[in-house]
Amino acid sequence: MYKALAKPLLFNLDAERAHHLVFDNLRRAARVPGTSALLRALYDFQHPSLEREVFGLKFPNPVGLAAGFDKNAALTDELATLGFGFVEIGTVTPRPQPGNPQPRLFRLPQDEALVNRMGFNNDGAAVVAARLARRRNRQLIIGGNIGKNKDTPNERAADDYVAGFEALAEEVDYFVVNVSSPNTPGLRQLQEKKPLIELLQQVQARNLNRAKPHPLLLKIAPDLTDSQLDDILEIARETKLSGLVATNTTISRDNLNTEPGYVASLGAGGLSGKPLRARATEVIRYLHRKSDGGLPIIGAGGIHSAADAQEKVAAGATLIQLYTGFIYEGPALVSRINRSLVRG
Repeated sequence: MYKALAKPLLFNLDAERAHHLVFDNLRRAARVPGTSALLRALYDFQHPSLEREVFGLKFPNPVGLAAGFDKNAALTDELATLGFGFVEIGTVTPRPQPGNPQPRLFRLPQDEALVNRMGFNNDGAAVVAARLARRRNRQLIIGGNIGKNKDTPNERAADDYVAGFEALAEEVDYFVVNVSSPNTPGLRQLQEKKPLIELLQQVQARNLNRAKPHPLLLKIAPDLTDSQLDDILEIARETKLSGLVATNTTISRDNLNTEPGYVASLGAGGLSGKPLRARATEVIRYLHRKSDGGLPIIGAGGIHSAADAQEKVAAGATLIQLYTGFIYEGPALVSRINRSLVRG
């Protein structure tokens, strides 16, 4: 139904406008008695074999929604009806910010891909935390993806990540430190070994001082070399990370079917979707092998089918996340993946 009716209409709209339209309609639909039960009946597939215990949390199934879709935790109750095992909100910054100028989200239908340069547009950590405190569904596992404000210099970045952590700590189940988005100037410089260790140590110091520390993960770019991935694993050990999210969007524009001149006209931004599938899987496989399977990995990047999900799991992902595949394939993708995982 989504691909036959809703998708053609949405894809005739500007991508960001379509995103907000989906949000508005999901919110309205949830207010109609019986709609949430209907959505659960259609999309929420449950089976005991899907349950996963990862970094101390019990996930009803391993299919999550990646950060970037519900940046402001505006729709967590509604998204829970679509069968996700967990939802990662954000990226959230300490202070609200508008993000980059529009247009900033573009589709590449020939490649089943997106290009975005959103720039951490969000309502700010205090507003997001208050919204999460009002959510009805307290069983849904929520991840908090945190970043720094655009105008915060890199030498003060740790202050922003600590502030975001403190603001959301009572309302999320795990945290993801995002230093790998290509859409905030200079942010990826924080992936270098020395600044990244210092940043993570400051966040962990606050985290480990809590009565019940949160799992703390790091989201990495697909554009890192093997040597840089080795550094990431060393950093993970040194800072006692609970896991990694692999991967974020890529700055590469290689091997696209879309006309190169059009792609170039879109300008800068992170590419997601099918073109990222192979590289994301390669990164997961490398990290899993080099860590001897000892570090949980949330696999993301180019998952558009049950086979794509199976590929990530076979490479070493413990959990997976959808974003662009969810937009191209619709909510039935979650159920299809979960059913395939049960069948093996």
